[in-house]
Amino acid sequence: MSRQTRPITSAILLLVTWLATAAALAQTTQAPQREVLDRVIAIVDEGVILQSEMAERMQQARERARQNEQQLPPEEALREQIMESLIVENLQLQWAERVGIRIDDDTLNSVMADIADRNNMTFDQYVNALQSAGQYENTREQIRRELAINEVQRGMVNRRISITEQEIENYLNSEQGRASMEPDYLVDQLLVPITGSDSEQAVEARRQHAQSLYERIQDGEPFADVRMSTQQSGNDIQVSASQLGWRKREELPTLFAEVVPDMTLGEAHEPLRSANGFHVLYLRDVRGDSNRMVDQVRARHILISPSEIRTETQAQRLAEDLYEQIQDGESFSSLARQYSDDSQSVVAGGDMGWASEGGMPPQFEARIRDLPAGEVTEPFRTDFGWHIAEVLDRRERDLSQQYRRQLAENALRQRKFELELENWLSELRDEAYVEML
Repeated sequence: MSRQTRPITSAILLLVTWLATAAALAQTTQAPQREVLDRVIAIVDEGVILQSEMAERMQQARERARQNEQQLPPEEALREQIMESLIVENLQLQWAERVGIRIDDDTLNSVMADIADRNNMTFDQYVNALQSAGQYENTREQIRRELAINEVQRGMVNRRISITEQEIENYLNSEQGRASMEPDYLVDQLLVPITGSDSEQAVEARRQHAQSLYERIQDGEPFADVRMSTQQSGNDIQVSASQLGWRKREELPTLFAEVVPDMTLGEAHEPLRSANGFHVLYLRDVRGDSNRMVDQVRARHILISPSEIRTETQAQRLAEDLYEQIQDGESFSSLARQYSDDSQSVVAGGDMGWASEGGMPPQFEARIRDLPAGEVTEPFRTDFGWHIAEVLDRRERDLSQQYRRQLAENALRQRKFELELENWLSELRDEAYVEML
């Protein structure tokens, strides 16, 4: 599981409600009762469901209903619903076990830190609260189970979903698709107001004041400093500052919508005249922008890696010898085919193809970042071994269309996911062996 993109589902976030139910849970799990509660009440394929699991889920359901002022179904119906939920959950965990999904402690701790942060607590405060309630181990295990289920669902369901090129085209051309692709803009403004009773001289003075604010930003003064100065200034001309919040183009005032999409991040726009006065706009941030101009580099290299039959010193000496041969006129590509240990590029004479910024190992990318095209590096070391590298060419590539198509595919996949998940779980349940005891 990628730790940067870990899903934190609503089920995980509800775990914080365990703190409110700790006392009741503790009463149902005291040692004298375990002999009665911890008995098998159902066999599910290769797994089992315990009476203690049922009791705990029943208690959680009651507590959540109480907190949300909801009416629960009759006791027997509630028990049947929870039993069905436990069966499906058990089956998914068995699948996770079969395919080798493991949730390590680092991932678990990171997710718990996210939950703590969402509840305005530090990680230590959250852990201490769970420990005080006697729910620390239970919470960690529930999060681990939830993450494992998320992983198995993502793997099993996504392979059932296919997105055609025609579907992507239709989505991009639809009203919904076009709206979803529109970026959101975060715009600040300074307004120098005018009124209908202002004389031409007063209006001109206000225009000039707005122009001076704009020019200060253009000259490099931070917008925040300019805004602050207008609030503290003793100038007779009043200036109001405001933030419009995140808005799509169609949500902006018409006057602003005509200019904001063409502004670059951190840019101010010269004063715009409206019935209210002169507006100086500043584009503070953009999100969801599908414009993707990417710097790309095409390079080739020879990799010499230490191994069981080649020491570190021998690898370095071989790399230095090959570098000298290249300097003396030997063919880079011929030497790469003969000596390089990079199986992915050796057949192409070391040619690594076009790569976008961030698409190469960081140590390698840093070494060739400022290397002119046609120049060969001296041997240098990375975690993979010793390299000799040459930049063949550089270019700027517009990947906007690919990015838009990827966004469309993701949206379509998400739209189909819930239906396919329901189908998969139904099939999983229908094919399972379940015996109630």
